Amino acid sequence: MRKYIYSCLLLFSLFACKEKAPISPQVSSKDISKVITQMTDVMIHDVTNPPLAARFFAYTCLAAYEVVALHEAEFPSMYGKLNDFPKIEKPSLSGEYNYELAAVLAMYETAKKLQPSGQRLDTLEKKWLDSLQVAGVAQAQLELTRAYAEAISAQILAYAKADGYNRISNYPRYTPLGTEGAWYPTPPGYFAPVEPYFSSIRSFTLDSAAQFKPVPPAAFSIAKKSSFYTQMQEVYAQDLTQEKLEIAAFWDCNPFALLDNGHLMVGMKKISPGAHWMGIAGIACQQRKLTVSKTIQVFTTLAIGLMDGFYCCWDEKYRSNRIRPETAIRKYIDPQWKPFLQTPPFPEYLSGHSTISTAAATILTHFLGDNFAFTDTVEERFGLKKRSFTSFSEAAAEAAISRLYGGIHFMDAIVNGQEQGEKVGALVVGKVL
Repeated sequence: MRKYIYSCLLLFSLFACKEKAPISPQVSSKDISKVITQMTDVMIHDVTNPPLAARFFAYTCLAAYEVVALHEAEFPSMYGKLNDFPKIEKPSLSGEYNYELAAVLAMYETAKKLQPSGQRLDTLEKKWLDSLQVAGVAQAQLELTRAYAEAISAQILAYAKADGYNRISNYPRYTPLGTEGAWYPTPPGYFAPVEPYFSSIRSFTLDSAAQFKPVPPAAFSIAKKSSFYTQMQEVYAQDLTQEKLEIAAFWDCNPFALLDNGHLMVGMKKISPGAHWMGIAGIACQQRKLTVSKTIQVFTTLAIGLMDGFYCCWDEKYRSNRIRPETAIRKYIDPQWKPFLQTPPFPEYLSGHSTISTAAATILTHFLGDNFAFTDTVEERFGLKKRSFTSFSEAAAEAAISRLYGGIHFMDAIVNGQEQGEKVGALVVGKVL
């Protein structure tokens, strides 16, 4: 009997000590959204301006997309579709790796090097990898997968470096024109204008920054029957109901907003317009239960559209150089007037929100349909109530008109921005897909 018990104990001991078989890492669309949110947090920390934020999102998502493109025929490479995009070489690695995990890691590797405080993402990446190892994913597989991601990321970073953004710092500092009707820095920060040379870099799909050049803005005039004065009066006389104020606040997305208590001005830490739409994309992809690869395709196409939307919008901003409502109204109507929202630091025409929101809605509608109802919770973590929409187009229209309610745009900048955004979105869909 004793011999039998010893034999059973020995067998139990051998079974208990047997090493568990390694598991395959589980990746979901939530992991893609998580990296986007973490990138957004770093952008808030760095006070990343809206066009540059879109650029960061685009290259980061491209790295993930090209990993997928090397493994799934349904998602062909961007080679031959985007301006100057290279043929991505598949890494020569021997051993087992997981390409979906590699796609997420390629995002981390790219964002870490693009964003000024990108090393903040390094800790988050390591924490996630540690959790996968604890869950049973073999260390050798994780290391090989990361090596794969780094090889793809390096090729995307080389493509990013060649877009000309690094040359902008060599250009002369932008000086306001000082003429009647021209833009001038606004309170409370009186910041220098943001990205006056952004349209000099390479776009992804446009043949030039002026490809969708809008009609000129209403000519500046203080004649009371002029189009400009009428629009100025429209902003000034807005009946700001509680609903309009909530809409304006929800879509503010001004990274440069300051809290002025009279003695000290403190940054209010808000996300960029592009980050808001990337957040909406994450909500939609999870609601539709899209695969990891499809989610990456949606994010990548959207980010390209955001970047190219800012690209041509910013070209017009510094061509027309139009005065902001705050400056005009205080000079010609009411010296004490203040807009509900703080005026962002760049010229007024076109409305960037109107352009990129319409471009984003056009792209997301292509993927998810005309009547995709969703609840936008992106701003909840910043203390704002969620808002529900019956479609992406409805959300984009609200984002656009919010600029009138906020007192920071004239109506022709909003309407013509929407028109430009629709053209950009359609072009991106046509070229990329």
